[in-house]
Amino acid sequence: MKLRFTFGLLFSLLAFGFSSLTLAADWPRQIQDSRGTHTLKQPPQRIVSTSVTLTGSLLAIDAPVVASGATSPGNRVADSQGFLKQWGDVAKQRQVQRLYIGEANAEAVAAQMPDLILISATGGDSAIMLYDQLSAIAPTLIINYDDKSWQQLLTQLGEITGHEQQAAQRIASFDKQLAEVKAQIALPPQPVTALVYNPAAHGANIWTPESAQGKLLQQLGFTQATLPANLQTSQTQGKRHDIIQVGGENLASALNGETLFLFAGDEQDARALAQNPLLKHLPAVQQQRVYPLGTETFRLDYYSASQLLTRLTQLFKS
Repeated sequence: MKLRFTFGLLFSLLAFGFSSLTLAADWPRQIQDSRGTHTLKQPPQRIVSTSVTLTGSLLAIDAPVVASGATSPGNRVADSQGFLKQWGDVAKQRQVQRLYIGEANAEAVAAQMPDLILISATGGDSAIMLYDQLSAIAPTLIINYDDKSWQQLLTQLGEITGHEQQAAQRIASFDKQLAEVKAQIALPPQPVTALVYNPAAHGANIWTPESAQGKLLQQLGFTQATLPANLQTSQTQGKRHDIIQVGGENLASALNGETLFLFAGDEQDARALAQNPLLKHLPAVQQQRVYPLGTETFRLDYYSASQLLTRLTQLFKS
């Protein structure tokens, strides 16, 4: 008995030592972004996410995020903290602090004493204008989320934080769920237009095939409608790969799919779209093929993508 205990203890110590050596061998790491190559000397212990879009993916891989930027509390996509609904409870459990609401603030970031700061390259939650100030506080990386799937983003963040294994496990779990859903659903008439509808502005953001939303639809077998070549668009959020902004008289031309998927939308949004006099003639509206996919799908991460699969199963289970 004593001998077995001794061997067991020795094996545990050797295994621990080996894993520690392996971990040490992985660092420092060279991480590249649009500003060049950055050296991370060791796994970060206090990550500040200035982007509410990135925070959910960090939480999904158990990265040590201590604070996050936020959006307006209690709006259609956010909880009372201003964190996105799909991961707000997780953030609360892990005591993630709110940095600020909306506009980025370098002083609030510095107060958290981070050893790594993450900025999104584009979008309304980008703090890229404060890059010089933030990079003086701690290593600061610019992350593009507008040109990749949420799985690709998760893998990238796993490499940055040293949480590759957690990222791989989350993706494998999701892929299993996706395969099950794909086998269960019957696709509605194709192609589809995926969008975020803004009734007040009489406009919409159309998700492109490059977006996380578009890539997930493709994984499930959906075909996205191709926008008219001469369509007039705007770029109020800067040049982005994931959305195309349309409005006014161009809106009807952009919604040319046989089926419309309303991301970040609920039944009220679907009714508002169907009642828009400029859109009533659309085949998808006339055939009642306008499907709200839930307000939590505004940004896709592990949490919201899993919820989206559940919603699509409810709508299209064969």
